[in-house]
Amino acid sequence: MDAKQKWLRQLITLLLMLGLTVVVLSGCGTNRAVEKNAGGSGEVAVYTIADSTGDWGFPSPYTHYNRGPGYVRMSFLFDTLVWKNDREYLPGLAEKWQYLTQENAYLFNLQKNVTWHDGEKFTSGDVLFTYNYVKAHPYQWADVGMIKKIEALDDYTVKMYLNKPYAPFLDTVVGSMPILPGHIWKNVQNPMQFQKEEALIGTGPYKLLDYNKEQGTYLYEAYDNYYLGKPRVKQLKFIKISNEMVGNALKQKQADAAQVPPELASQMEKEGFNILKGSHDSVVKIQINHRKEPLSNKEFRQALAYAVNRQELLDTTLRGYGLVGNPGLVPPDNSWYNPQVEQYSYNPVKTGEILAKLGYVKKGMYFAKDGKPLELELLISGAGSANTPGVRQGEMIKEQLEKAGIKVNLRSLDPKTLDSMVGEWKFDLALISHGGMGGEPKVLNTMITDKSFNSARYLKSEELNSLLQQQLEKINQQERRKLINRIQEIYAQEMPSLPLYYPSSYWVYDNQVKLFYTKQGIGIGVPIPANKMSFVK
Repeated sequence: MDAKQKWLRQLITLLLMLGLTVVVLSGCGTNRAVEKNAGGSGEVAVYTIADSTGDWGFPSPYTHYNRGPGYVRMSFLFDTLVWKNDREYLPGLAEKWQYLTQENAYLFNLQKNVTWHDGEKFTSGDVLFTYNYVKAHPYQWADVGMIKKIEALDDYTVKMYLNKPYAPFLDTVVGSMPILPGHIWKNVQNPMQFQKEEALIGTGPYKLLDYNKEQGTYLYEAYDNYYLGKPRVKQLKFIKISNEMVGNALKQKQADAAQVPPELASQMEKEGFNILKGSHDSVVKIQINHRKEPLSNKEFRQALAYAVNRQELLDTTLRGYGLVGNPGLVPPDNSWYNPQVEQYSYNPVKTGEILAKLGYVKKGMYFAKDGKPLELELLISGAGSANTPGVRQGEMIKEQLEKAGIKVNLRSLDPKTLDSMVGEWKFDLALISHGGMGGEPKVLNTMITDKSFNSARYLKSEELNSLLQQQLEKINQQERRKLINRIQEIYAQEMPSLPLYYPSSYWVYDNQVKLFYTKQGIGIGVPIPANKMSFVK
């Protein structure tokens, strides 16, 4: 190698090193920019959320489907008096509020710069109209029965008097009840049938541009006159994408956020996405028809609980991504959880002992009584996923119960038909799931005594029903906790339903918007990180 060749080689090496340095520094710069912009601060033209389920109903207050995703889609259009972020209550249509202990009343000072989407001004008259309207037309997500009287002190001040102290008032009433425009709804006699364009006029940060029931898509447009400021995200989309395709959709920028299967979360984190792991606010449970023999017998229901291996079910069907169900209903990672509750550890021998005590005799594989084999039907959803259990979980429960001597017939249905049959008490056992368990402790009343298909609708225990009412009236948190502990113990003894597990949930999202889980859930406890404030500020 002559001197000239040696010089050229040194020059090339130097240039390559410089180039490599530039690339490395550029890469570092990009990473720092990503970190700096995580959650973003600039305008976002379009933000797309992928969802494997799709349609959740026409997003007006009375026509969205009665589950969390339906409420969330409605919440972009309609505001409540009070809202929440991940830590605390926030001003909504009320800029401030106070509890007047001596009068057992709440005083709300309303925002003065609010307009409805059609340009009409929002006043205290709309608040009065809404709360009087829902007394005549009950709203599925907020019971206003505890309000004795409501009055407008002026155009922007409202006072609500309560019949008795009510601990969950801010969370489950004023924080969940969407305020309706009186000038539109005053002539609506049947809100369940009201699906005109005017039915979607609210005061929320978004207006609906398009809804496709068949495709399960929603397209929202920012309402630039929003009283809390112009929304940063100009268009918000919900699209339907299967769990199998969601990873590719995120990587190819077809979606900005989505819930993903647990095993995909760590892989997506390596790709540079943000990961949001939720608390275990959804429960998968066996709903039991306790109105029907032999399931009306408390000991028989306890025998069922001993026959189901919940840990094996979790490990096998969810690869351990979740927490084993608590017979007391409250998830183990919830601050209201009572660790003293009876857990009914898997023990099929115990099942046999209880059934024998109840007069059943083992004949071949199964128990029988009075010449009739012990046989139950288990309803399952044909479209199962982590949060909506289906065939796989059903087959495993069938296998476990039959191993204990209880014959089980599986019946697969579409989810809405299953919900309907449970609501009409046309079942023996049903495998269902719902969210909200991380919500305000009133969720115990909702899931034990309310009329919804998600609820056990169990009114047989006078002590349990009495405690449920008492806990609502306890403003003191320590006194309330004692009552809630006892409620969990009695629920586990009565066993009107059997919680099987609480699935772990993971959301993946890019850096344009910072998503978060709302304190005690959106509204009455929806565990979905799509709080509208994420897209506004």
